[in-house]
Order: sequence, then structure tokens, then C-alpha cells
Amino acid sequence: MIRIGKIVATHGLQGAVIMTHIVGDSKWLNKNTALFVEMQKGSFIPYFTQQVKANNNEEYHLNFEDINTIEAAKRLVGRQVYADEKLLGSYAKQSPLLWIGFEIIDSILGNIGKIEDIMLTANQWLATTTINDTEVLIPLIDQTINEIDINKKIIKVTLPEGLLDVYLRSEQ
Repeated sequence: MIRIGKIVATHGLQGAVIMTHIVGDSKWLNKNTALFVEMQKGSFIPYFTQQVKANNNEEYHLNFEDINTIEAAKRLVGRQVYADEKLLGSYAKQSPLLWIGFEIIDSILGNIGKIEDIMLTANQWLATTTINDTEVLIPLIDQTINEIDINKKIIKVTLPEGLLDVYLRSEQ
């Protein structure tokens, strides 16, 4: 599963919710799709969409099966939402924000760590990970990315020589 967004508010009195998402396109979600809401750390509950309305490329109004009251909808507010990799298809390769939680594997250094966050600078996407208790920024550009495996949640890269030397030296 890939984290795709968060339920940020209720909408109306019939149990609808507003979900913000990071997919970057509003055409990927349809009626009768299973979304997984993280109710507790590591505990994902499937909810099936009954009605889907895209407000824009960042937000949906959703009605879920069996969520018919504002009280039931309020329990979902603030929760992270995940989707099956197959649902996202090509969107996952196009949107680096969906790569949070993926392992970064360098062709020379091996496993560098999990992507903890993604940020966009003026010219490129940067992944943050932690090496020796220090936050490290890894460029996610075409020149460094060799392969993205959505199912295994792995990004294979070839980082510029010396990029991580400072962080890896403190390991010795």
C-alpha cells in the first residue's frame, strides 16, 4: 500500500469527508474503490467509496459505505489514507510524493534507508532520510534514478560520487 493522502474534514451531515491527496491527478479514484484508513499505527481499515467527487487535483469529497452520520465521519478526520499500488498504476511513478516509505538502494553503497519525506525545491525533488542520526537529502532526478519498483517499494539510484561520504565516515 502507498500513502496517498489524509482525511482533513467532514462535509455535510450525511457522513461525507474531504480527503486531500498527493497523487497529482483527479482521475484515479472511482466509485467502489477500496481505500485503507490508518486508524492506529499499522492498523488499516478498508473503506469502499460510494460516491466520489473531485474538487480539484488535490482534494476529493468522498462518501464511504457504512459511514452515514457526521459522528462516524468525524472518527476518520486526521487519519492517513492508503491505496493499493495497482490502483495508482502509472501515477505512482510520476509523483515522488507517493514514494515516502520506499527504500533507497544505491548501486554502490547498497541500502541507504527509507524515504521519510519528500520536498520540492526550485529545480528538483529531494528525499529525506536519516543516516547516523542526521537528516540527509537525496536528489530524485532522472540522472540518479535507475529503477522504481512500486510493488517492492524500492528506488534504485546511482548517487554522485562523494555525496554521502560525510555521513558514512561518522559511521566508522
